[in-house]
Amino acid sequence: MHRSILGSCGRCSIFFFTAVLVLAFVAPAAQAQFTLRKISIDVFTNASSQHKSEVEPDTFAFGSTIVSAFQVARIFSGGGADIGFATSTDGGNTWTHGFLPGLTVNYKGGAFSAASDASVAYDAKHGQWLISALPLSGVADVSVSRSPDGIHWGKPIAVDRSGGDDKNWIVCDNTPTSPFFGNCYSEWDTPTTFMSTSTDGGLTWGQAKSTADHAIGVGGQPLVQLDGTVVVPIAGGNGLISFTSTDGGATWGRSKSISNVIEHGEAGGLRSAGLPSAEIDAAGKIYVVWSDCRFRSGCSSNDLVLSTSTDGTTWTAPSRIPVDPTTSTVDHFIPGLGVDPNTAGATAHLALTYYYYPVSQCGNSCQLDVGFVISDDGGNTWTAGKQLAGPMQLNWLPNTFSGLMVADYLSTSYVNGNPFGVFVVASAPSGGVLNQATFTTTTPLMASADEPRFSSRGDKPVPNAKSDYVKRYYDDEWRFPIPPSKKPPKK
Repeated sequence: MHRSILGSCGRCSIFFFTAVLVLAFVAPAAQAQFTLRKISIDVFTNASSQHKSEVEPDTFAFGSTIVSAFQVARIFSGGGADIGFATSTDGGNTWTHGFLPGLTVNYKGGAFSAASDASVAYDAKHGQWLISALPLSGVADVSVSRSPDGIHWGKPIAVDRSGGDDKNWIVCDNTPTSPFFGNCYSEWDTPTTFMSTSTDGGLTWGQAKSTADHAIGVGGQPLVQLDGTVVVPIAGGNGLISFTSTDGGATWGRSKSISNVIEHGEAGGLRSAGLPSAEIDAAGKIYVVWSDCRFRSGCSSNDLVLSTSTDGTTWTAPSRIPVDPTTSTVDHFIPGLGVDPNTAGATAHLALTYYYYPVSQCGNSCQLDVGFVISDDGGNTWTAGKQLAGPMQLNWLPNTFSGLMVADYLSTSYVNGNPFGVFVVASAPSGGVLNQATFTTTTPLMASADEPRFSSRGDKPVPNAKSDYVKRYYDDEWRFPIPPSKKPPKK
């Protein structure tokens, strides 16, 4: 194995950058005894960014390959200098990383000033890896970059050029027996939610279509069931909603309620968008996780809660994931759920990474950690929360117009039955630059068979629970205010 860096990264001075990383980093007080592997670094030097920083990774796995994508060199006003990728083709043993070409002015002749909101998918019918992104130049559009191997990427293809887009996501129908096998679906919001369909591996995209009720939301994560039904869970203003398509994206039905959301606002000026994380098992059951304080007295901190559905229309009541007792001081947020696509139902394997404060009421002295839990029985029981990385001080993080940032969303994926989370970890700045990069673990996030499991079956929401702050905008860019008539009462 080797690392190869050719050229320096100025405005357009990188001709090629890729590396197979073997760097290892052991997190302080890593109670779970995992060694972390750095899988990407920011080498850009553009004046608009906060170097060295990376934020907001997504992942997707197919076969022995897992691809992650993320913002590199975060810019205060939005996005990063480019979208980076880190790919393992051998089940997470070694990783290759680089940047998407032709997207921004900072790398290989792109036209946009920045790029944001990376999301990864694989199209099995056409043999293409896809990274969806928001290229930025005053306004935000939606683009897709394609690759046959997750390492060599083509120039971006426009999905939507209307401007004002946010929180794009992408998924493909990979079930050979589905009537829509090979369809890929791109989602974004303005804050009205839109969907577009590709039938040729992302080369061309159809007309943008909204739901039958013109649903408003942010952070939708489309998933495809075995019969080709597309289910899109999304944060819908004051709660979570979902909508579906049963005709390959020709039409999209009316939105249905998943649950209201009762949230604690994170301390310390941290950017935390409160977005859901959604995945699907081998039988087509949908799992949605989000942060919620309904089980905590006085909404003192957030738990992570889970709701499931087999049809995308009817959802179970939120159940608390018992990371720790409801009497703990821990605040949990920014979840990244993974579900083993070869398991289902009562034996489905779930892995959940997340960020947390050990002490919720931490004022301006918050310490930020990364944790994870595992379930081997479809979310009925879970291991206790374990620390993967931290503690991090918030002044180590890049700043944005809406707060200090590690991510708006997070992701975990199973490759060959092994779960790997990808997340950003910050260390103390040095020499006037930050030290925040993208990491995974050298070994999968597994739990031993004799490790204690915990259930929240007896936990009940606090009567009349209310959020301890009022959400004022539909979107996380603060462009679309929620009318007062639609805001929930503040505690």
